[in-house]
Amino acid sequence: MLRKLYGLRWWIIALVALGGILNYLTRNTLSVAAPTILVDLHITTKEYSWIVDAFQATIMLQPIAGYVLDVIGLKFGAALFCVAWSLICMAHGLATNWQAFAWLRGALGLAEGSVMPTGMKATAEWFPAKERGLSGGIFNIGASLGAMLAPPLVIWAIHVYDWQMAFVITGALGFVWVALWLLFYDTPARHRLLSQQEHDHIVSGQEKALEAVAARPPVWEILKRRNFWGIGLPRFLADPTWGTLSFWVPLYLSQARHFDLKHIAMFAWLPFLAADLGCLFGPTIVLYLQRRGITLITARKCAFTVGACMMTGVAFAGFVASPYVAIALISLAGFAHQTLSITVITMSSDLFKRNEVGTIAGLQGMCGNFGLLLFNTVIGLLVASIGYTPFFVAMAVLDLIGAAVLWSLVRAPE
Repeated sequence: MLRKLYGLRWWIIALVALGGILNYLTRNTLSVAAPTILVDLHITTKEYSWIVDAFQATIMLQPIAGYVLDVIGLKFGAALFCVAWSLICMAHGLATNWQAFAWLRGALGLAEGSVMPTGMKATAEWFPAKERGLSGGIFNIGASLGAMLAPPLVIWAIHVYDWQMAFVITGALGFVWVALWLLFYDTPARHRLLSQQEHDHIVSGQEKALEAVAARPPVWEILKRRNFWGIGLPRFLADPTWGTLSFWVPLYLSQARHFDLKHIAMFAWLPFLAADLGCLFGPTIVLYLQRRGITLITARKCAFTVGACMMTGVAFAGFVASPYVAIALISLAGFAHQTLSITVITMSSDLFKRNEVGTIAGLQGMCGNFGLLLFNTVIGLLVASIGYTPFFVAMAVLDLIGAAVLWSLVRAPE
């Protein structure tokens, strides 16, 4: 008889988080290598923004990835997407101009858009409601940790080899994850290592109102729901912060604070370390409030609001004279953003039925990445003339508006 694995759901979410780490590692390889690539290939800041826009335009197609995952399941769907993004990342090493980078980034965004629907669908399937915030926080650490690992790993690869090899190394790591995923992952109903006790714990803690139904609603029906816009619009307003941290902070440190590659490697990962802590801080707030009688949805709204208030600190990053104080304020933004981001992302599994979560998470991600696309385009057009300071201020204001939208629109399911 096959021996059961204690706490299997936590092993599952750790494996999902590992996939997220590799997803964001490949995603951030370009931004870390950008100071070298822009000089080597004579790419301007405006052209770099178009490269980033290509990624953001296609990653907005997350609903397609979410729908695919809902239809064919996580086991093979997630593996398929990971193989795709790994190969595309490695192909970046063949690019010789900004147009080639733009095409490759567009393809990468289409494949990497699967990571958030994967995480939310796994969370919805494997965890009872009271543990969903913490499990979502653990999964979302993958985004921060992958972005945190990118500066030292990519700059090491550039120094030892070249920027082309940096893309090959980070892309190749995805194949290791695919092997682990296919070997170890399955649904709770079919997993051979899941004990009956843990299975009952998972099932008994899930909301009856959110059980999967045979008929999956079309996208246009979802778009009519108040709760979808209640979590989609805050993502639209909040995600520009993550895009700025991922795509522009290395250039900001190089251009505005005059850091060389060595100093970028030393400091560019700090906002993502802070973001890792934010992934756990948001769920901690929710658990604290629930233990004091606050309902789940209200507790999530409160956690988002705390994060939005902390985000106001980044507004001063462009005004301070010390680059180290600026890095500290940007790191606070990483902590605050993940505090509120994981909160609103997890709400897709709190408000919608199990077989809708992949699609909902994809649509929600589309909203967030559309906001990031617009914000990134404006940065690319204006940063050379007005600097980075106005964008830091905007990041602080947008999240406060997002908190107001969340409180106004979201209602707990009956």
